[in-house]
Amino acid sequence: MIKGKRILITGGSSGLGLAMAQALAANNQIAIVARNQQKLDEAVATITKVAPGASVKGYSIDVSGPTSQQALSAVADDMGGLDMLINSAGILREGYFSELSDADFRDTMEINFFGTVNAIRAVLPHLKASKGRILNIASIAGITGVFGYASYCSAKYALMGLSETLRFELADQGVKIQVACPPEFDSPMVDALDKTRTPENRAHTLTIPKLTIDQCVAGILSGLNSNKLVIIPGLQTKFLAFSIRHFSPISRLVGTIKIRAAMRKGS
Repeated sequence: MIKGKRILITGGSSGLGLAMAQALAANNQIAIVARNQQKLDEAVATITKVAPGASVKGYSIDVSGPTSQQALSAVADDMGGLDMLINSAGILREGYFSELSDADFRDTMEINFFGTVNAIRAVLPHLKASKGRILNIASIAGITGVFGYASYCSAKYALMGLSETLRFELADQGVKIQVACPPEFDSPMVDALDKTRTPENRAHTLTIPKLTIDQCVAGILSGLNSNKLVIIPGLQTKFLAFSIRHFSPISRLVGTIKIRAAMRKGS
């Protein structure tokens, strides 16, 4: 049980960020950050409905913007310090590599990776003072390639490297680093993707059935109580991660079979 903590959540107006805020709001002070003020206001109302009397505020900040570090630092100041940063802000671009634009790659890296870098830089002094924690939300796509996710996997792989590096660098300064690698789960981002995704991506990603967002949150919260660097929600996701780590040729073969079957079906 995480109680009495000052928690800042980027990407907190929807999806996993919002669900994490709802799960933590009853016992903690919450600040959620996102770009759209209207969505933030709606998210704050949703959270306080789930957790009446909760201390929660919304701040309109683009984590990839040039002034994001100053703005995020000011949020931590406004909270009187910070005990936990949850980096959940992210976007998803899917498509054949030949059809993804340079902007698709740059936008994905700017928000998913550099947005996380900005947030950590901004509040790290506060987390050092409180001996706090950083939770980065990556993806199973951060530990294995996925058809159609050239830009997304690139950003999430980078996030995994950042997390592991900071784990070493900040250990003696009392800041704990963890990174969550969920599979796909029910969210507005995935709902939008379902309308346009390539058939090969659909076949490959659904090697693991989608989690509900509640299952995803429960798995992450459970993992926070451990000292593990990587938190993997869902039993099937854990099995896939184990297979990737120890039996990578087999896991790649399974993926190739599913992708080729989708190609044949579409031809």
